[in-house]
Amino acid sequence: MRKFLTIASSLAIVLTLSGCSDNEVGDVSLGMFTTKDIKLNTLIDPVVPGVTCHIASIEADLSLADPSDSSISCRQTGEITPEMIAKIDKSKSGEVVFTKSKSIFFKTMKIRRIYDPQSETLMYLSYSTKTTTGSYKHSLSTVPLWGTKAYISPTINNN
Repeated sequence: MRKFLTIASSLAIVLTLSGCSDNEVGDVSLGMFTTKDIKLNTLIDPVVPGVTCHIASIEADLSLADPSDSSISCRQTGEITPEMIAKIDKSKSGEVVFTKSKSIFFKTMKIRRIYDPQSETLMYLSYSTKTTTGSYKHSLSTVPLWGTKAYISPTINNN
């Protein structure tokens, strides 16, 4: 039952975020002779609101599919607490925190949060769900927990 609730809440977050358009903070034209723009979006992690990510992706106004390229940069912009870290999915595949349709043909850009317990770092992976020229496009950004309330100092054994 707990796994079902986790999946249901993750799906609700994803559906809520995927419909948001007020997270666009920039729009850069690629020139007069193209209908493509670079869109800049902000994502505040819904479970760890002390992390803000900025995502850049290309959108083609007169096309059935946007290019798969994207980049992501995430930073600590507020407090990160142990309680926030306790709520995140700590599996190796992490959890999707954002999704955006990039095509009418089921291509999607997703952002997944993955926790690295050894370095106490949050990793944010932006990726496309369809191959482009034989490759899945992706980009990675990390947010270390060092210096936050969530950081756990390693114990030193002096034996």
